[in-house]
Amino acid sequence: MAQYPFLSPDWIVAARELRDEYAARAPEPVQSVRANLVITDAPFADTDINGHVDTSAGSIMIDEGHIDDPELTVKTDYATATALFVDRDPAKAMEAFMLGKILVTGDVSKVMGFAAAPPPTDPDQLEMANEIAQRLSEITA
Repeated sequence: MAQYPFLSPDWIVAARELRDEYAARAPEPVQSVRANLVITDAPFADTDINGHVDTSAGSIMIDEGHIDDPELTVKTDYATATALFVDRDPAKAMEAFMLGKILVTGDVSKVMGFAAAPPPTDPDQLEMANEIAQRLSEITA
């Protein structure tokens, strides 16, 4: 299987394919949020990487570019984003937040709501979440 640097254009294409594959089976998000993301210092990009998360339509949509009228914007560096999304290390997330490596503007309660959300308890959903994480890890160099 081909591997790509996290958030590189090829990685985004491969991640979209995974998202589309699992979309019909994904549970509804536990919280509605419209957030823009800014990732700085990516080793393959001369500019910031802009993305967004939007769960307001009842599914999780993560994609490139910014959305209009976000409830919040999250800005972090590439190394921190990789630790959070690829390594899935909650301790690093809390440490990065406390060290100011994750900057949130707007409705901070939305971030806290996601952080406080319990993990899935349904065995099928938990298995699918682990499978998706494993497959994302497999495409990430």
